[in-house]
Amino acid sequence: MPNFFADNDDILFLFNHINLAQIATLQEDDFARVKGGPGAEYAPRDAADAIDNFRRILTIVGDIAGEYVAPRAEQIDREGNTHNQDGTVTLHPLVEQNLKDLARADLMGFTLPRKYGGLNCPNLIYTMANEIISRADASLMNIFGLQGIAETINAFATDQIKDEYLPRFARGEVTGAMVLTEPDAGSDLQAVSLRAWQDEDGAWRLNGVKRFITNGCGDILLTLARSEPNTQDGRGLSLFLNERSSRIRVRHLEEKLGIHGSPTCELVFDDAPGKLVGERQLGLIRYVFSLMNGARVGIAAQSLGIAEAAFRVARRYAYTRKQFGVSIERLPAVAELVTDMRIHLEAARALTYETSRVCDLEYNNLRVLETNPPTDPAEVKKRKELARTLKRLNGMLTPMSKYYASEMCVKVASDAIQVLGGSGYMKDYPVERHLRDARITTIYEGTSQLQVVAAVRGVCSGAFEKYAEQFEQATYSDAQLASLAASLGQSRQLIAKAIAFTKECGATYMDLYGRKLVDSAIAIIVGYLFLGQATRSERKKAVAKRFIQTHLSNIRRDVELICSGDRSVLEEYATLAGPLPPA
Repeated sequence: MPNFFADNDDILFLFNHINLAQIATLQEDDFARVKGGPGAEYAPRDAADAIDNFRRILTIVGDIAGEYVAPRAEQIDREGNTHNQDGTVTLHPLVEQNLKDLARADLMGFTLPRKYGGLNCPNLIYTMANEIISRADASLMNIFGLQGIAETINAFATDQIKDEYLPRFARGEVTGAMVLTEPDAGSDLQAVSLRAWQDEDGAWRLNGVKRFITNGCGDILLTLARSEPNTQDGRGLSLFLNERSSRIRVRHLEEKLGIHGSPTCELVFDDAPGKLVGERQLGLIRYVFSLMNGARVGIAAQSLGIAEAAFRVARRYAYTRKQFGVSIERLPAVAELVTDMRIHLEAARALTYETSRVCDLEYNNLRVLETNPPTDPAEVKKRKELARTLKRLNGMLTPMSKYYASEMCVKVASDAIQVLGGSGYMKDYPVERHLRDARITTIYEGTSQLQVVAAVRGVCSGAFEKYAEQFEQATYSDAQLASLAASLGQSRQLIAKAIAFTKECGATYMDLYGRKLVDSAIAIIVGYLFLGQATRSERKKAVAKRFIQTHLSNIRRDVELICSGDRSVLEEYATLAGPLPPA
C-alpha cells in the first residue's frame, strides 16, 4: 500500500520549501535542552535534527494512513457506530483499531510537550498529519484532529489538571470532545444556556443539553456552560472539564449525510461533575475562541485530505477511461476540469500551510512572553508588538483558510464525480463518499458565511494590506515571475479601491460584498505564495501563471461590482427571493 506522505509530491515540496528550521528553533526554545527534564533525551539537538524528526513522524503517519486506515474506510462508512440503550456509544471495531494503531505509534499527543509524553510538534506538522489522515478517512480525523482539546487544557488549566489528564491523552488512553453547540445556540454561542452551578461542597455541576457534538462519546469533554445565572451574553460563560460518567448520557447519534465513522452526539448532562478550566467568565471570550481557531485550521486540513483523495480517483479515471478513441483527459473540457481541480487544491494547501506557519509564530511568541519573558525591556516591547501583529494576521488567515479550503473541497469532490460520470454516482467508486464527507466542511466550526464575516474584517482593517506589502518587497530574476508579481500589485491596488468604497458604505455593505472582497484578497495572497514556490520549481511556475491569470479577471469583475453601490439583494429582497412558499 502507498505511504500517504511519501507519495504526495506537493506536501513533500512544501515540507522542503517552507522554513521549518525557523519554526523548529522557536518550538524548541533555540534547542536549549533542560538536562534531566522529562523527555529531554528525545529533544532534537538542532534544526536539522528537528526537521528529520518531523519527516520521520509524517512518514509513520503516512504509512498508517495508507496501509491500515484507508482500506478500512468504506466498511466504517457503511456500518457506522452503535448507540447503546444505557446512553453510551460503541465505536466501530475498525475505528477502535485505527485509534489503537495511532496510539501505538505515539501519535495521539502530537503537539503536547514532551514532559507529558507528547511529540512537541508545531501546528504546521500537525496540519500535514491531519491532511494525511483525512485523505485515508475523513471521519477518523474528527477524532485524531481533536487533540486541540489537550492543547487547550495545556494552555489554560491548572498544573494539577494538566498532570492528571495530559499524559492520558498522549498515551492514547482517552479521546476528547469540545462540547459547545446547543439546540438553540449554534453559531451564536453567546446564547449557551447549559447551567453550571456549585454544590454545598463548592464542586461544579452541569445540567442541560448539547447537540451536534463531534465525538461527544469521548472520555474527556471540554464543555461551555453558563456559570453566572443572571447573565445573557458571553461574559457569563465558563469552560469546564467533564470526564465520562453515567451523569452524561448520549441521547442519540445523529444520522448524517457523511463522516459516518465519526459519532455526532446529543448529550444530556444530569448534575454532571465538572472542573473549572482557567478563570470564570472567560470560557467563550478567551478559551473557546482559542479552541475554535485551532479547530478551523483542522477543518481546512481535513478539506485538503478529502479533496486529495477525490482528485486522485478522478485523475486516474480520466487517464484510463477511453471515449471517442482517446483517454477522456485529452478532451478539452475534461482537461480543464482536472487541471483546475489540482490547482485549486494546491492553492488551498498553500494558504492553509501558511496559516499554520503563522499560527506557530504567534503561539511561540506568546509562550515566551508568558513563561520566559526577556529581561531586556526593548525586547519585551518588540515581542508585544509582534504579538499584536500576528494576532491580527491570524484573525484574518484562519477564517480565510477554513472558508477557502472547505469550499474547494466540496467543488473538487463534486467535480470528481463529474469526471467519472455515472460511475462516480455509484458506490463502486469512493468519490460519492468523498462528496458526502466533504459537504460538512463548509458547515461545522462555523459556516463559510461566518468565516467570510470574520475574514473581511481583517481585509478591511489593514491586515491584508500590510501582509501583501511584505510579498511585494520580493524581487524575481525570472522575467515571467516579475511580470506576474507586477500584475498582482496592480490588482491589489484595485482591491484597495474597493475596500475604501466599502468602508464608506458601512458594515452592512461590507457583509454584503464580504465574499467578493475575501475571494479577491485570497487570490492575491495565494498568487504571491505560488510565486515564492515558483522560484524553486518549473512546474510551480506554470501553476502560478495559470492561477494568477485566471483570478486577475475575477478581481476586476468583483471590484467593479463592489464599487457599483448595488444593494438590490437587501433593498429588493422580497421581490428577488419571491413570495414565502407555503409550509
